[in-house]
Amino acid sequence: MTPHPPSVGRRTVLGAAAAAASAVAGLSAPATAASPRRSPLALPGGGDLGPNVLIFDSSTPNIQARLDDVFRRQESAQFGTGRYALLFKPGTYSGLNAQLGFYTSIAGLGLSPDDTTINGDVTVDAGWFNGNATQNFWRSAENLALVPANGTNRWAVAQAAPFRRMHVRGGLNLAPSGYGWASGGYIADSRIDGQVGPYSQQQWYTRDSVIGSWLNGVWNMVFSGVQGAPAQGFPNPPYTTLDTTPVSREKPFLYVSGTEFRVFLPEKRTNARGVTWGNGTPRGTSLPLSQFYVAKPGVTAATLNQALTQGLHLLLTPGIYHLDQPLQVNRADTVVLGLGYATLIPDNGVTALKVADVDGVRLAGFLIDAGPVNSATLLEVGPTGASRDHSANPTTVQDVFVRIGGAGAGKATTSMVINNRHTIVDHTWVWRADHGAGVGWETNRADYGVVVNGDDVLATGLFVEHFNKYDVQWFGQRGRTIFFQNEKAYDAPNQAAIQNGSVKGYAAYRVGDGVTAHEGWGLGSYCYYNVAPTILQHHGFAAPNRSGVKFHNLLVVSLGGNGQYERVINDTGAPTSGTSTTPSTVVSYP
Repeated sequence: MTPHPPSVGRRTVLGAAAAAASAVAGLSAPATAASPRRSPLALPGGGDLGPNVLIFDSSTPNIQARLDDVFRRQESAQFGTGRYALLFKPGTYSGLNAQLGFYTSIAGLGLSPDDTTINGDVTVDAGWFNGNATQNFWRSAENLALVPANGTNRWAVAQAAPFRRMHVRGGLNLAPSGYGWASGGYIADSRIDGQVGPYSQQQWYTRDSVIGSWLNGVWNMVFSGVQGAPAQGFPNPPYTTLDTTPVSREKPFLYVSGTEFRVFLPEKRTNARGVTWGNGTPRGTSLPLSQFYVAKPGVTAATLNQALTQGLHLLLTPGIYHLDQPLQVNRADTVVLGLGYATLIPDNGVTALKVADVDGVRLAGFLIDAGPVNSATLLEVGPTGASRDHSANPTTVQDVFVRIGGAGAGKATTSMVINNRHTIVDHTWVWRADHGAGVGWETNRADYGVVVNGDDVLATGLFVEHFNKYDVQWFGQRGRTIFFQNEKAYDAPNQAAIQNGSVKGYAAYRVGDGVTAHEGWGLGSYCYYNVAPTILQHHGFAAPNRSGVKFHNLLVVSLGGNGQYERVINDTGAPTSGTSTTPSTVVSYP
């Protein structure tokens, strides 16, 4: 079944949701063994994970009631302040339905998903939004085995909702009840024994996984390194299928070893295919929690930087962190891992986080929310001019999300800048808000989403939306993107507001004029100029017309005729027209 695509914009403007209620009391992590002796002023490593990390084992009473309590708080708290992580120790749990609302992560604490089995469901649906799943953002499931109660688990999500290291012993339904609208999504390192049914999902990216079968597609379904993926078929059916993923390294994750909490660091894979955990212990290394500064909301940026200077990694427990100076990651192999959508807010126009030109930094699992004073940048991976070769041990940016506006006033000229060579950006959603509080063409001004200056950068699962000018600009050589999803800014007031010299509108994805080698697979841009529906966007993609710059399977879509594209890439591709929401495609360029 392929439902009719929406004929109007896929997101209805919502007022800011009320702030979430106070924290749920829950079990916290036991302290680990004492850290090595330090000077009296040194910060300690390890410690408990705070009240918003709920840790369950098979003897925990009233698990369902606790899950339901968190869901009640978070179901419709789209721009609230509540943040939660639900962690299950290895074992078997029966009769549970963990419904996930906003800013809620659920995860198993084993080395393999099969160490923690839920005979039941981990459910995302859209009852809070009248069956429309296009705003089911900011939630995640990781490292669990599920035996769904009725044979199929429902995971009706939109952006910023990763499904990682999961084993579904049954099917997976990616649409809401009633098959309403949906706009996701991302799966990695997972095994779905049965059928994956996207139904109404407009686009989806699946990486390095195993699936029983895949049912259908609407506009853009992309697979890399997926056993059981459907054959290449774009544009009809809209499948882009790569046999392997060129380079990947899975996200760090928390697990328990005996009574000790540790963080596992999966190793890099090249030409990857299938899951990392299928044959026993996954390959990689691990760190004890005593080597992390376990941060709690309210801690200062100075303290976090002191911990980094001491040589500690950072574990950000759920909550909101205001920063009056950038977090400076200067040491190779540093891990910054967030739980429960820990959120960094830069104050007074600073950059939230900066990484030096060093090997092997791992940034994962947190949200950066722009502050009311304009930041020139929000995240900088590498300094300007970074040039070192990091091919053996790249930096990874995984499930790191950026938001400008929505939760309140926010501004940033450029959201994410990648200067370090060989960086892997593995699943991000960089979003200038189109609804919520503090939203308007100049109110949450944000000209550029992602800027890539470093050479040899790989993006797997790139979602960038609604920026005032270019959503993505790529100036580094030999860049590669597997899957891109974009919507142009809804709220452009008129044609003049987006005029780019002699060109109508700024491309969603632009490759710099000096680039001689670049490649992209499965890239889509949509327009919904609802304020000025007569706007013409010349193209979704702009790139030098040379043999080393290659694109496969591009599409542009006008949502209900609110604005139109004249071309797909450069001056190539048919224009969109009318209100039919039919994609215009280019299979190969040049």
